[in-house]
Parts: sequence; C-alpha cells; structure tokens
Amino acid sequence: MLLMRKILAILLVLSMIAFGGWRVWDSKKTIKKISSTPNPASSTIQSPTPPPQLDEFNKTRYSNTQPGSLWLIVNKSRPLPSGYVPAELVVPNVKLRLSKTAEQMQVSKDMQIDLEAMFTDAKKAGFELMLASGFRSEAYQKQLYNSYVAKDGQAAADRYSARPGTSEHQTGLAADVGRPDQKCELEVCFGATNEGKWVAENAHKYGFIVRYLEGKELVTTYQYEPWHLRYVGKELATELVKTSQTMEEFFGL
Repeated sequence: MLLMRKILAILLVLSMIAFGGWRVWDSKKTIKKISSTPNPASSTIQSPTPPPQLDEFNKTRYSNTQPGSLWLIVNKSRPLPSGYVPAELVVPNVKLRLSKTAEQMQVSKDMQIDLEAMFTDAKKAGFELMLASGFRSEAYQKQLYNSYVAKDGQAAADRYSARPGTSEHQTGLAADVGRPDQKCELEVCFGATNEGKWVAENAHKYGFIVRYLEGKELVTTYQYEPWHLRYVGKELATELVKTSQTMEEFFGL
C-alpha cells in the first residue's frame, strides 16, 4: 500500500512537470507567432518620396569661344579669327531678298533645317518671311561698316553695325529676317509688325533668339534689332527666352 502511494506521488510529480513544460513551450510559440505577425498600421507607413531633382542646364555642352561652335559668342570684345569663314554654307529653301548666288543668301548648314521650318510654319500661320541677310564675309562687312561710318559717323555706326571681324553674320549663324514687301526692313519698326511679333514669340521653338533685345543695349552694346536672329539650338534658345537674358548675361560674360 505504501509502495503504491509512492508510485502515484511520483507519477503526479512527473505529470505536473510535463504539463508545466508544455505551457512554457506553448507560451513561447504564441509569443513568437504574435511577434512575427506584421502590424497593419506600421506596414502602411512609408518614407516620404523626395521631390525629383531638376537637371541643371549644362552651360559647357558647347564652347562659347571656339569658332564654329553653336554657342560661340561674338561681340565687340570677342572677335573672330582674321578671315574666318564657316566650314559649310548653304542656300536655304526660303524666300530670298537677293539671288541664290549672292554671298548674303547663304547660312550655316547647322541652322538650315530649322530656318526652313520656321519660315514654313510662319507662312502656315499667315505670316510670310524673307531672308534679308545671312552670311557676310569679313571683307563685305568692312565695306558696310565703312559706308555707315561715312554716312552717320563712327559713334553712331557702332550702335547698329559691327566692325569687321566682330559680326555674328560672319559665323553663318545669324539671319536678318523681314517681310517680302520690305516694309520696316532692318528697322526697329519691324518688331511692331505682325511678322515681327510672330518671330519674337516663336523663334526660340526653332532654335533662334532675337540677339539684340530691347532694353539690353548696355549689355550687347547694340541697339534693339528685332529682325536679327541668332541660331543657338532649341535647348539654349528656350532657356534664354525663359530667363529673358542675353548670351552674355546667361554665360556670365
């Protein structure tokens, strides 16, 4: 009888130990299960997305000192090499003021396609344009400049005409535009014509800028010339129009 009680007592102790161990194991399992369950609230919280960074305009894409460069800056203090002639000149398929054989009816091949597109689109919009003057050699620019000096004096001529070797026309990247009837041709009043207004508003879409802007005479050292367009490519032309700057201002010259 005593032996039987001892055996029962031992079995009771063993059963209690087993039960207690199972409880501990089960509680650990439950804790692990709970801890591994994702928190719906925390899973929906995301780090704020940083705003996209706008690419800065690359001002070094083209040189503004190398002859032949699309962004070459030519002015009174930045002359071209003596006798410079652009590498490739062509006669664009647009309305011309002179015959196709005239020197001034040539332009740089770099701007031919965009110049023709601008003239075509202007006509579609109801505004016909004419190329009044494109490339000018240094020799021809000398003739022009000297004639203006003889007529108006050097101080006056320097406000509207470039000295030989400092004309944008010599680069082949400049174009004087006007109307076929020659109204306000190479005159400030061209800017008030419908054609002049269309050019001012749309030229940058084709890579051109009005090079000598109104109110920027102290920067460019030339009077306002709404007819004088300079080809710089669509990227730079758009940026200059957006910032209302001249090439000198934009490039910090």
